[in-house]
Amino acid sequence: MSLTTAKRFTIAEYHRLAELGFFEEDERVELIKGEIVQMAAKGTPHSVCETRLERELYKLVGDRAILRGQQPITLSNNSEPEPDRVIAKNRDDDYLGNHPNPSDILLLIEIADSSLKYDQEEKLPIYAEAGISDYWIYNLVDYYLECYSEPYQALQGKFGYRRKLIYLPNESVHLPCFPELSLDLSKIFSGMLF
Repeated sequence: MSLTTAKRFTIAEYHRLAELGFFEEDERVELIKGEIVQMAAKGTPHSVCETRLERELYKLVGDRAILRGQQPITLSNNSEPEPDRVIAKNRDDDYLGNHPNPSDILLLIEIADSSLKYDQEEKLPIYAEAGISDYWIYNLVDYYLECYSEPYQALQGKFGYRRKLIYLPNESVHLPCFPELSLDLSKIFSGMLF
Protein backbone atom coordinates (compact mmCIF):
# COMPACT_ATOMS: atom_id res chain seq x y z
CA MET A 1 0.00 0.00 0.00
CA SER A 2 1.42 3.40 -0.95
CA LEU A 3 1.00 6.50 1.12
CA THR A 4 0.07 9.75 -0.55
CA THR A 5 0.83 13.15 0.84
CA ALA A 6 -1.02 16.33 0.00
CA LYS A 7 1.06 19.14 -1.48
CA ARG A 8 1.58 21.92 1.08
CA PHE A 9 2.16 25.38 -0.33
CA THR A 10 4.35 28.19 0.92
CA ILE A 11 3.10 31.74 0.78
CA ALA A 12 5.41 32.42 -2.19
CA GLU A 13 3.95 29.44 -4.10
CA TYR A 14 0.41 30.52 -3.18
CA HIS A 15 1.07 34.04 -4.49
CA ARG A 16 2.57 32.60 -7.67
CA LEU A 17 -0.58 30.50 -8.25
CA ALA A 18 -2.66 33.68 -7.92
CA GLU A 19 -0.37 35.53 -10.39
CA LEU A 20 -0.77 32.68 -12.88
CA GLY A 21 -4.57 32.94 -12.69
CA PHE A 22 -5.06 29.62 -10.90
CA PHE A 23 -7.94 31.11 -8.89
CA GLU A 24 -11.07 32.68 -10.33
CA GLU A 25 -11.21 36.46 -9.78
CA ASP A 26 -14.12 36.20 -7.31
CA GLU A 27 -12.97 32.92 -5.72
CA ARG A 28 -12.58 33.27 -1.95
CA VAL A 29 -9.62 31.23 -0.72
CA GLU A 30 -6.98 31.52 1.97
CA LEU A 31 -3.79 29.64 2.83
CA ILE A 32 -3.97 27.76 6.15
CA LYS A 33 -1.00 25.60 7.21
CA GLY A 34 0.00 25.11 3.59
CA GLU A 35 -3.47 24.14 2.40
CA ILE A 36 -5.56 26.27 0.08
CA VAL A 37 -8.92 26.49 1.82
CA GLN A 38 -12.18 27.58 0.21
CA MET A 39 -13.77 30.24 2.40
CA ALA A 40 -17.41 29.79 3.40
CA ALA A 41 -19.99 31.82 1.53
CA LYS A 42 -21.35 34.77 3.48
CA GLY A 43 -25.01 34.75 4.38
CA THR A 44 -27.09 37.83 5.10
CA PRO A 45 -26.52 37.83 8.91
CA HIS A 46 -22.75 37.59 8.34
CA SER A 47 -22.80 40.49 5.88
CA VAL A 48 -24.97 42.66 8.14
CA CYS A 49 -22.76 41.95 11.15
CA GLU A 50 -19.67 42.79 9.11
CA THR A 51 -21.17 46.09 7.90
CA ARG A 52 -22.26 47.14 11.38
CA LEU A 53 -18.97 46.13 12.95
CA GLU A 54 -16.99 48.06 10.36
CA ARG A 55 -19.10 51.18 10.95
CA GLU A 56 -18.83 51.01 14.76
CA LEU A 57 -15.10 50.25 14.79
CA TYR A 58 -14.40 53.12 12.42
CA LYS A 59 -16.33 55.50 14.70
CA LEU A 60 -14.40 54.30 17.75
CA VAL A 61 -10.89 53.76 16.41
CA GLY A 62 -10.71 56.51 13.79
CA ASP A 63 -7.07 57.10 12.92
CA ARG A 64 -5.62 55.45 16.06
CA ALA A 65 -5.00 52.27 14.05
CA ILE A 66 -5.59 50.71 10.64
CA LEU A 67 -8.84 48.81 10.12
CA ARG A 68 -8.66 45.98 7.60
CA GLY A 69 -11.48 43.80 6.36
CA GLN A 70 -11.02 40.42 4.67
CA GLN A 71 -7.47 41.24 3.70
CA PRO A 72 -4.51 38.89 4.11
CA ILE A 73 -2.33 38.71 7.19
CA THR A 74 0.92 36.74 7.28
CA LEU A 75 1.21 34.31 10.18
CA SER A 76 4.03 32.04 9.01
CA ASN A 77 5.64 30.81 5.82
CA ASN A 78 2.55 28.69 5.11
CA SER A 79 -0.45 30.56 6.56
CA GLU A 80 -2.04 33.66 5.10
CA PRO A 81 -5.65 33.84 6.30
CA GLU A 82 -8.05 36.66 5.48
CA PRO A 83 -9.94 37.38 8.71
CA ASP A 84 -13.18 39.34 8.64
CA ARG A 85 -11.70 42.25 10.61
CA VAL A 86 -8.26 43.22 11.88
CA ILE A 87 -7.20 46.23 13.88
CA ALA A 88 -3.52 46.73 13.05
CA LYS A 89 -0.89 49.19 14.21
CA ASN A 90 -0.61 52.32 12.13
CA ARG A 91 2.12 52.23 9.52
CA ASP A 92 3.11 55.00 7.13
CA ASP A 93 2.79 52.74 4.07
CA ASP A 94 -0.57 51.23 5.17
CA TYR A 95 1.07 47.79 4.73
CA LEU A 96 1.95 48.33 1.08
CA GLY A 97 5.34 46.65 1.66
CA ASN A 98 3.89 43.53 3.27
CA HIS A 99 0.75 42.26 4.96
CA PRO A 100 0.46 42.67 8.73
CA ASN A 101 2.14 39.96 10.78
CA PRO A 102 1.28 38.95 14.36
CA SER A 103 3.33 41.74 15.93
CA ASP A 104 1.30 44.30 13.94
CA ILE A 105 -2.11 42.93 14.92
CA LEU A 106 -3.89 44.54 17.85
CA LEU A 107 -7.17 42.61 17.50
CA LEU A 108 -8.30 39.90 15.08
CA ILE A 109 -12.02 39.27 14.51
CA GLU A 110 -13.92 36.51 12.74
CA ILE A 111 -17.67 36.57 12.12
CA ALA A 112 -19.06 33.07 12.25
CA ASP A 113 -22.30 31.36 11.36
CA SER A 114 -21.65 28.36 9.08
CA SER A 115 -17.89 28.69 9.79
CA LEU A 116 -18.24 28.68 13.60
CA LYS A 117 -16.68 25.27 14.25
CA TYR A 118 -13.85 26.01 11.82
CA ASP A 119 -13.12 29.38 13.47
CA GLN A 120 -13.18 27.81 16.96
CA GLU A 121 -11.31 24.58 16.26
CA GLU A 122 -9.05 25.21 13.26
CA LYS A 123 -8.29 28.92 13.15
CA LEU A 124 -8.12 29.52 16.92
CA PRO A 125 -5.03 27.32 17.48
CA ILE A 126 -3.33 28.82 14.41
CA TYR A 127 -3.90 32.34 15.71
CA ALA A 128 -2.74 31.32 19.21
CA GLU A 129 0.40 29.65 17.81
CA ALA A 130 1.20 32.84 15.88
CA GLY A 131 0.94 34.82 19.12
CA ILE A 132 -2.18 36.83 18.23
CA SER A 133 -2.92 38.28 21.66
CA ASP A 134 -6.65 38.96 21.21
CA TYR A 135 -9.03 36.99 19.01
CA TRP A 136 -12.77 37.62 18.85
CA ILE A 137 -15.49 35.51 17.25
CA TYR A 138 -18.88 37.11 16.58
CA ASN A 139 -20.86 33.92 17.13
CA LEU A 140 -24.03 34.26 15.03
CA VAL A 141 -25.17 30.75 15.95
CA ASP A 142 -25.40 31.30 19.72
CA TYR A 143 -25.79 35.07 19.35
CA TYR A 144 -22.89 36.40 21.44
CA LEU A 145 -19.29 37.58 21.23
CA GLU A 146 -16.48 35.19 22.21
CA CYS A 147 -13.31 37.00 23.34
CA TYR A 148 -10.11 34.97 23.55
CA SER A 149 -6.85 36.23 25.06
CA GLU A 150 -3.54 35.02 26.47
CA PRO A 151 -2.28 32.51 23.89
CA TYR A 152 -0.41 29.49 25.26
CA GLN A 153 1.07 26.14 24.26
CA ALA A 154 0.04 23.07 26.24
CA LEU A 155 2.58 20.42 27.22
CA GLN A 156 1.16 18.18 24.46
CA GLY A 157 2.11 20.88 21.94
CA LYS A 158 -1.40 22.14 21.17
CA PHE A 159 -2.06 25.87 21.09
CA GLY A 160 -5.01 27.73 22.52
CA TYR A 161 -6.04 30.68 24.66
CA ARG A 162 -6.08 30.70 28.46
CA ARG A 163 -9.02 33.08 28.69
CA LYS A 164 -12.39 33.00 27.00
CA LEU A 165 -15.03 35.57 27.89
CA ILE A 166 -18.57 35.67 26.53
CA TYR A 167 -20.35 38.98 25.98
CA LEU A 168 -24.08 39.01 25.39
CA PRO A 169 -25.73 41.16 22.71
CA ASN A 170 -26.98 43.73 25.23
CA GLU A 171 -23.51 44.31 26.75
CA SER A 172 -20.52 46.44 25.88
CA VAL A 173 -16.93 45.29 25.51
CA HIS A 174 -13.72 47.30 25.77
CA LEU A 175 -11.30 47.03 22.87
CA PRO A 176 -8.20 45.30 24.28
CA CYS A 177 -5.90 47.52 22.23
CA PHE A 178 -7.69 50.69 23.34
CA PRO A 179 -9.22 49.97 26.77
CA GLU A 180 -10.73 53.44 26.94
CA LEU A 181 -12.92 52.56 23.95
CA SER A 182 -16.10 50.55 24.48
CA LEU A 183 -18.08 48.80 21.75
CA ASP A 184 -21.84 48.59 22.32
CA LEU A 185 -22.74 45.10 21.07
CA SER A 186 -26.42 45.98 20.68
CA LYS A 187 -25.38 48.12 17.69
CA ILE A 188 -23.95 45.02 16.05
CA PHE A 189 -26.44 42.32 17.08
CA SER A 190 -29.67 44.35 17.01
CA GLY A 191 -32.48 42.49 15.21
CA MET A 192 -30.21 39.58 14.19
CA LEU A 193 -31.66 36.86 16.43
CA PHE A 194 -33.41 34.33 14.20
